[in-house]
Amino acid sequence: MFHADVRDLIRSHTPFSVPDKIRIHTDTTQFMDIKAGDCIAVEGRLFYVKGEEFEGRFGLDGEPKFWVKRVIDLHDGTAKILKLAFFESFFMHLGEERIRCFRSPHKESRILERTAGDARFMQGYTLYDDAGNPVRVIERMAAKTFYDLIHELEMDHETYYEEVFPGIFSNLMKAFYAIKDLHQMGEIHGDIRNDHLLIEHDGGRYRWIDFDYTYEWPGQPYGVDLFGLGNILLFAAGKGFHTLHDLKSSRSPFHAVLSGLREEDFSLFFPNRLMNLKKIFPYVRETLNKVLMHFAAGAEVFYESAHEFIEDLEIAFRSFLWEVPHGS
Repeated sequence: MFHADVRDLIRSHTPFSVPDKIRIHTDTTQFMDIKAGDCIAVEGRLFYVKGEEFEGRFGLDGEPKFWVKRVIDLHDGTAKILKLAFFESFFMHLGEERIRCFRSPHKESRILERTAGDARFMQGYTLYDDAGNPVRVIERMAAKTFYDLIHELEMDHETYYEEVFPGIFSNLMKAFYAIKDLHQMGEIHGDIRNDHLLIEHDGGRYRWIDFDYTYEWPGQPYGVDLFGLGNILLFAAGKGFHTLHDLKSSRSPFHAVLSGLREEDFSLFFPNRLMNLKKIFPYVRETLNKVLMHFAAGAEVFYESAHEFIEDLEIAFRSFLWEVPHGS
């Protein structure tokens, strides 16, 4: 295809001005060199690069993710996300455990294939460039993160817990079942966080995104995922996290309970986050608090499977059923 033809395609699908010269990349190995205004050609498909996605955590846009490109599919003009092959690794510490975490584009490609058609997960497929690199083509969603959903609620905790949380709990249960099903396939999510669970603007469906992290934890193959689920449950039940620093703040209403807090009341994974919500919110149901305490530093037994976690969570959920709006 000649460059003039490519420019015509771009003009037909986008409102943007088109550069005189279009760089077309068939090898995405050096993804840092692929800029806005370039094209990526892979397996006969042509994608026009608009820019990079940003790492958005805690409600903020952070550093650009240079291996994740915002593109227009010049076949039909639809917006897509291209995730290019990027490898990194690091170690996380959980108590005395040292766990190696690393990116695996091939693992994400496999999960995209195995969850195709399952609306609880992001959708996409994998193409391979001329150098054999996997290029994951991801469908864009009009959605907000679970972090933003909770963060934007302006009400006191008790009102939230009694009036809003039951509906959120219902949707979270569906999302947690999705992870249970993923584990039953022998797969892991690898990076379960509040910003990797999206809520669609149209219909409010909860969907998991970003599966390219994996980890090595001998004897606990699903352990990091389970702590991620516990972290999301804590965030939802507490209407945010409650850290020791926040509890000690001069603006905190919880000074009276500080003397009763112990190290075992806090998260094993994030030692500054309070897991024992009943210490500050006594109306939190004991069945729900019991689940949270399985992730606390003082826990004698930790969950080993999503099945165990959900079994206990179902007991807690049943106490909220009468408050869940019909049809949710």
